[in-house]
Amino acid sequence: MDVITGVLFHAVGASSAALCYTPQKKVVKWSWQTYWLAQAFVCWFLLPLVIAWLTIPNLAQVLSEAPPGVMFKTFALGAAYGIGGTAFGIAIRYVGFSLTYAISVGISCVLGTLLPPLVKGQLGKVLQSAGSDWLMYGIAMGALGIILCGMAGRFKELDLQKNKVDTSFSLAKGLPICILAGILSAVYGFSIDQGQPIAAIAAKHGAGNLQSNVIYIFSNTGAFITTMLYCLYLHKKHNTFKEYSGIVSNQNGGGLSLNFAMAILTGFLWYGQFFFYGLGHVRMGNYKFSSWAIHMIMLVLFSAIAGLVLKEWIKSTTRTTRLLAVALFVLITAVVIITYGNYLGTVNAS
Repeated sequence: MDVITGVLFHAVGASSAALCYTPQKKVVKWSWQTYWLAQAFVCWFLLPLVIAWLTIPNLAQVLSEAPPGVMFKTFALGAAYGIGGTAFGIAIRYVGFSLTYAISVGISCVLGTLLPPLVKGQLGKVLQSAGSDWLMYGIAMGALGIILCGMAGRFKELDLQKNKVDTSFSLAKGLPICILAGILSAVYGFSIDQGQPIAAIAAKHGAGNLQSNVIYIFSNTGAFITTMLYCLYLHKKHNTFKEYSGIVSNQNGGGLSLNFAMAILTGFLWYGQFFFYGLGHVRMGNYKFSSWAIHMIMLVLFSAIAGLVLKEWIKSTTRTTRLLAVALFVLITAVVIITYGNYLGTVNAS
């Protein structure tokens, strides 16, 4: 039951991540960097500190006992993840949301899942363990489902464009950035894995299943630093610092308050994925590294479902909607297969 409960927690976290961009539609008269830095401050800096303080007993003692090398490594890997997130946003400009999602998240799903056991030299042992074949089948099927979702998304974009020419589309520019985003985004799962010694110390002090919250102090702060530097660069380049105080044409106090509220809501939704990821991760038995694959697959799954609910696919052709239906079926099957593989590994260990 622990594995099933873990998967359910991953589902809550993934659905939170899938919905975190929706508040942005209500933001007015703010540039991308203003909104992005405001929500990043909440989800990558403020909430990790506050939640760790609330949920980790003797937090100061835990941090004093944590190995400095582990803290730095977790922070540095989180910083790389922040660069990957920025690259993701840039790639969307050239190849669109759907292809960026398919390529970057597909790479992140596979690489972020297999990297931790590979670096530890445990991948060979893992592949020989009970249920590992189902686990690998599920990961491969999940990657296929993500690619199919990307194809369906691209078809949707073409359906909407019809005969219009999209002059911004450039696979030559976007593909390398997508690959970079996928590789660096995968590093976040590795950052969490490298921070496990800190979580173990928190567990000794009574943090229980909330032990992962202490890792986010380092991994998320690293992501915030690199994101902040890029946003500050854009602020200086485009002279947009004044947007935080509402000194923008046609913007009133109500609009500014709404913008901050939407940024805060985005931050809470985005942090929700980390919080529930941690709750799910500690329950995944011998195959904790599979948490990243489950999270990525469910993220794409719920993003697609959210798009359906919000009627983003309403003008798509029959070919596009059928491909989306197949993609969703493949993604759901992948989650079931990975869950079964985890179950077999847990039963064998007991």
